[in-house]
Amino acid sequence: MRTIATALSACAAALILTACGKPADDAFGRRVHAYLMEHPEVIEEAVKKLQAERQTASLTASRTALASLRPQLERDPRDFVANPDGKVTVVEFFDYRCGYCKVAAPDVLKIIADNPDVRFVFKEMPIFGEVSDTAARIALTDAGKSAGLKLHGALMADKALDEAAVDRHLVAAGIDPAAARRAADAPAIVRQIADVRTLANALQISGTPAFIVGDRLIAGADMDALNAAIAEAKEAPLQQPG
Repeated sequence: MRTIATALSACAAALILTACGKPADDAFGRRVHAYLMEHPEVIEEAVKKLQAERQTASLTASRTALASLRPQLERDPRDFVANPDGKVTVVEFFDYRCGYCKVAAPDVLKIIADNPDVRFVFKEMPIFGEVSDTAARIALTDAGKSAGLKLHGALMADKALDEAAVDRHLVAAGIDPAAARRAADAPAIVRQIADVRTLANALQISGTPAFIVGDRLIAGADMDALNAAIAEAKEAPLQQPG
């Protein structure tokens, strides 16, 4: 409703400007209202334009932030990374209880398996409650990182992940749940997740999944866009350190 109201204000302002500065009196206001009622497509056009402008501004701000944040984004030694020697880097912000992250997960694992030249950096960003936070912190323990993609895939494949399910997947991965939960309470792990949230805010990432390849931010489980960005990055000449 706020977007529509903004668009209406923009439409009214545009009509006022085309009226040679005539005061926006009650009669003129009624004419504006009548025009918009007769031409509702104007409102739709204004809303689309406003949304496009906001999206462009957001992407511009994100790309500007990427330049200064790339070390934290791609080379934080605390992160779990698949194919660490890959030449192209993909970063994913995700939550183990996010439905769209679960939809994307099989494709993510396939990308990792089929592309040893792609470094895949996992950024734990729990936003769906206590179970999400527990799973994220456990995944960042030494035992969780050692289980790596096996544990990641199991947690993602569980459509109704709860605390009991987390423990079952830990046992299946050969991890003692009680020991893992104790390790997950380490202040360093809590701080790491807080740092990821700060990084996401700086990049204007508010939801999961979100993928970054080079200067491209792909919001949501748009795997076609992700694969296209990876292919493009592979074709681009490698940048030499400055």
